[in-house]
Amino acid sequence: MIIDPSIFKSYDIRGIYPTQINEENFGQVLTAIYAFFQKKTEKDHVTLVVGTDMRLSSPALFKVATDTLISLGANLVNVGLVSTPTFYFAITHYECDAGIQVTASHNPKEWNGLKFAVKIPNGILKIGKPTGMEEIKKMVAEGIILPKKAGGTMRKIDGVYDEEVINGLNLWKNPEIKKFKIVADPANAMGITYLNALEKKIPMELIKMNFNLDGNFPVHQPDPMQPKNLVDLQKKVLEEKADLGLAPDGDGDRLFIIDEKGEVVPPPQIIGILSKELLKQYPGSTIVVDQKYYFTAQKIVEENGGNLVLSPTGHAFITEKMGEVNAIFAGEASAHYYYRTTGNAESQVCTIIGLLKVLTEEGKPLSVLAEECRRSYESGEINFEVANIQEIFEALKQKYSDGQLSEMDGVTVSYPTWKFNLRASGTEPLIRFNLEAYDKVTMGQKRDELINFIKSMAKEKV
Repeated sequence: MIIDPSIFKSYDIRGIYPTQINEENFGQVLTAIYAFFQKKTEKDHVTLVVGTDMRLSSPALFKVATDTLISLGANLVNVGLVSTPTFYFAITHYECDAGIQVTASHNPKEWNGLKFAVKIPNGILKIGKPTGMEEIKKMVAEGIILPKKAGGTMRKIDGVYDEEVINGLNLWKNPEIKKFKIVADPANAMGITYLNALEKKIPMELIKMNFNLDGNFPVHQPDPMQPKNLVDLQKKVLEEKADLGLAPDGDGDRLFIIDEKGEVVPPPQIIGILSKELLKQYPGSTIVVDQKYYFTAQKIVEENGGNLVLSPTGHAFITEKMGEVNAIFAGEASAHYYYRTTGNAESQVCTIIGLLKVLTEEGKPLSVLAEECRRSYESGEINFEVANIQEIFEALKQKYSDGQLSEMDGVTVSYPTWKFNLRASGTEPLIRFNLEAYDKVTMGQKRDELINFIKSMAKEKV
């Protein structure tokens, strides 16, 4: 059976249902993943967490997944309908060997796919391009067949969300949190699940927008990276005079946060707020950030006696780096926030609890707290669809050869007061540009200079 190789992305598997991913070929993909898990764990019978999102195609694909895995001798811990962060939490919390989640994150409703990870001594290892995806892709292409094995089992576990909230409260040492008015728009997707669990255990007035799980995404796509998908939430925060707004993405592993003025709080400032608080509670800890924007985090971590480590962009890279350096927390410019206590994976439960803790103790509006943690200004991500990526990379290296070059993740050139990064997308046919500077004027000037140069070099895709 020929399977479109383009479904194997840098950080997960994603494709359009039913043309690229369907009930007929899903078993072959799952077989390769299970063979990979057997090799990594050195076990014939691997214990796996399995979960799923609410997409229209997910029930059928989830059944194929569980049937396939049981037939291969897997012992499944079925956590059911869960967000991706909750799925990751379950792998370590239930002491499983690995896990597989049926999801296509924030992609449109026609898409589906898989995220998967294996337990390692210091957390979990997400499987992406650098950590095993190419090996799995090769096994699928070769039509791997595993013998059927008796003894496969599946047990259903309920209550994982309550345990995830308890874990988040423990991280922040069970803080006293005052009652805040919070507007949330999870876009009919998986963020609903952990927001409902938080509402039961934390004092809050939760104003709910689009809180029915619906794989049709009837109001808007669950992608808060697109400003148009935040407009209604921003208006509602102002109308309700709320303290903040929350916008998780489709599978719940990213979280955009709106302040009381209806403005998006840039993720670097959220990272700053959380890093500062964690370093108070856990002095001298290591924090990881991706290299797109790190000026603010670098200053905050230095000021508070911590250690900052940079990572390539991408959730698989970040989680792997956290394990390597035993970091307590990591943040990414795309609004992923990671914690040691959840196996070095994302946890927006931990993020929300930590933010409410700081708001309670500081007694200041979120906009004020965010501005107090600003140390730099960011361009925001600007995307270009081009046919000559490498040519542009080389031209930039030559034009800015007087700066400090890093090729850890695309091309990064740093100067004393500003830096830029240009990298190829791991999930889309784009190059992504980001620039930051310590002052707003420099940021604007250099941003425009780089954009004009990239446009002058770009050749359009045919």
